[in-house]
Amino acid sequence: MNPHLQDLQPYPFEKLRALFADLTPPAGKSAIALSIGEPRHACPAFVLRVLADNLHRLSNYPATAGIPQLREAIAAWLRRRYQLSEIDAAEQVLPVSGTREALFAFAQTVVRPCADALVMSPNPFYQIYEGATLLAGAGLHFINCSAETGYLPDFESVTDEQWRRCQLLYVCSPGNPTGAVLPLDRLQRLVRLAQEHDFVIASDECYSEIYAEESAPPAGLLQACAAMGDTEYRNCVVFHSLSKRSNLPGLRSGFVAGDARILRDFLLYRTYHGCAMPLHHQLASVAAWGDEEHVIANRSLYREKFAAVLGVLAGNLQVNAPDAGFYLWPLTPVSDTEFARRLYATQHVSVLPGRFLARSAAGTNPGENRVRMALVAELAQCVEAAQRTVHLLDSL
Repeated sequence: MNPHLQDLQPYPFEKLRALFADLTPPAGKSAIALSIGEPRHACPAFVLRVLADNLHRLSNYPATAGIPQLREAIAAWLRRRYQLSEIDAAEQVLPVSGTREALFAFAQTVVRPCADALVMSPNPFYQIYEGATLLAGAGLHFINCSAETGYLPDFESVTDEQWRRCQLLYVCSPGNPTGAVLPLDRLQRLVRLAQEHDFVIASDECYSEIYAEESAPPAGLLQACAAMGDTEYRNCVVFHSLSKRSNLPGLRSGFVAGDARILRDFLLYRTYHGCAMPLHHQLASVAAWGDEEHVIANRSLYREKFAAVLGVLAGNLQVNAPDAGFYLWPLTPVSDTEFARRLYATQHVSVLPGRFLARSAAGTNPGENRVRMALVAELAQCVEAAQRTVHLLDSL
């Protein structure tokens, strides 16, 4: 067996099940789950129609590179969203079967086996980054994201030696779970570091389409490159998904885009990996990437929930609205695990302890004494969860 499998930690939700194993929530209260970031708004009806109309495509093997219509639909979206006028659909775009799979496989492609191979990740983080790194046989350096750094990675703490050893840098903007957004100038600094030290940036931008102000969408890594005059996007690859943007997590549809040299090698890996997206999913994805009305409506639903929930929690819990995404990242008055246990045991509301999403680094775990609350349920459920949280806080 691969010895690195023994290095993998249980997934956060496995830890949560263990944390709640001895608890019995009150039978008189319905369960409200704010622990899992699974969108629950309605799937776009027009996408479902395309899926249904193309079920006969199941008789065909799909190509790993995806159909040209999908690659062009993605490129057209990138041109509209990030002003990437010169993006090449054939060479700089690759559809993937969901970004979770792609973020994992990417490390297997780009990490060169050697004794001092190093991958860097924000902390807290999406656990796929860690698993991908360990199974690629590389070391992992966590970069803390704390209130003192605006919940952005403390890149100033990274040494020159660590930048020199780095082969792959994962970034997540908007951040999971913090919702913090890397500004354009900071992204450009990372681009310059990547080109100076010859490492690859994998930018997880899956929450990019959920934000507060229609006039101020989060910047993207390829946008930062283009603003610097680099339309080859050297050493830079972004990851996007329809899961959050279009409420289609079960479609398993996303894409990677950026440096054509890297994507050629990634396509080779994926050809052997055998993870081509089914054709009816590809055609449904063409429709989804081509429409913005449902995305605007989706953002409006999240804004309504944030306003209502924060209105209930104000003055009771130390929490702020995120820059983007659909998570709250509040400070807890007791330990994060104890808070989660009490909230579940007395109110039947589940949240995810922050320590499950982070690791101890530089003498601290930046997730401790915080919880992640995913505002994915319907508005009434989110408000009720906030009210139940206040009831718990009153008892502490």
